[in-house]
Amino acid sequence: MDTAAALLTDEQQDLRAMVRKLATERYAPHARRWDRERAFFPNDERRYLGDLGLLGITLPEEYGGGGRPLMDALVVLEELAKASPLAAWPTFEASAGPARVIHMFGTEEQKARLLPPVAAGDVTIAVSISEPGAGSAATDVTTRAVVDGDEIVIDGAKRWCSGAGHAEQYLVYVRLGPEAGGKGVGAVIVDKDTPGLTFGPQEELMGHRGVGSADMFFDGVRVPVENLIIEKGGFNKLFTAFSIERLGNATHSLAIGQACLDRTAAYVQERQQFGKDIAEFQMVQVSFADMVIEVEAARLLIHRAATNAGCGFPAPLEASVAKCFANEMAKKVSDLAIQLHGGYGYSAEYDVERLHRDAHGWALAGGTTNI
Repeated sequence: MDTAAALLTDEQQDLRAMVRKLATERYAPHARRWDRERAFFPNDERRYLGDLGLLGITLPEEYGGGGRPLMDALVVLEELAKASPLAAWPTFEASAGPARVIHMFGTEEQKARLLPPVAAGDVTIAVSISEPGAGSAATDVTTRAVVDGDEIVIDGAKRWCSGAGHAEQYLVYVRLGPEAGGKGVGAVIVDKDTPGLTFGPQEELMGHRGVGSADMFFDGVRVPVENLIIEKGGFNKLFTAFSIERLGNATHSLAIGQACLDRTAAYVQERQQFGKDIAEFQMVQVSFADMVIEVEAARLLIHRAATNAGCGFPAPLEASVAKCFANEMAKKVSDLAIQLHGGYGYSAEYDVERLHRDAHGWALAGGTTNI
């Protein structure tokens, strides 16, 4: 079902058609295997997306990006995510993730140094916020960073970092002073191979397989002071930018809902029981109608927030509403897809069980729907 076209400009529709063809032909055939093997997205494929200009589509042109509005990035993200969440991950991190913090708040030197490798697909920057004692309460982080001459020394531990152990760089939320709550919090870039940084074993998660998640341990990690992106007291800047990431999160959920809707629409018109297509049964029609309503409502909420943001920040309320609704939508719609597929919905062959597992992950990531 294609009801999104009316919301998009002609240029965005052309972009969507191009990415849909790419994702369907190049990445969809690998999605099930990548999930089964918990494989990482190949680095050469990430560079291929960079060559196409699909990674840094919202980053400034002078740093190798496309300089386009957030809505364009979300168009790309949805099409890639419908085919494979792993294929969408580099675009998510570059166009809606921590690279945008550098884009919006970094110095000219930081942007010139850090953003071109991201746009080219040579580097992924992951965000590292949560700790064993600080999950949704991000202002409770205890990982310490102390300025020592021309270096910053970091000590502490992080948990639930998506991409940990695989991404080349990390935007790490740290406590730069004794001030309580967000007043003492800032953020610093740390390279994966920095001495003193180690990673725990990869988590075996219900979904998000291949993205990578592991504990991170900082033991006297030293980075140049030039890697300080957000100074002490800049927590509000971090979470203003995080509204962009929440819309990226919501778009992953939208992709799950739309993929479930598309698969279910085809299945109920093919599957017969009691001598007729199951699409003719009223209970099936009611469930499918609920799926359509949920997906369309999520799409409109995301579109409102992204369109109003333009090339800047979404309104925090609009981004949060879109994320909460889209997250819950994806769980509900993927569950209904399993029900309407019957026993086949419980089989990996039909993909909806994978989509349902991933749906729960997005509802936890980026701030749970409860918070």
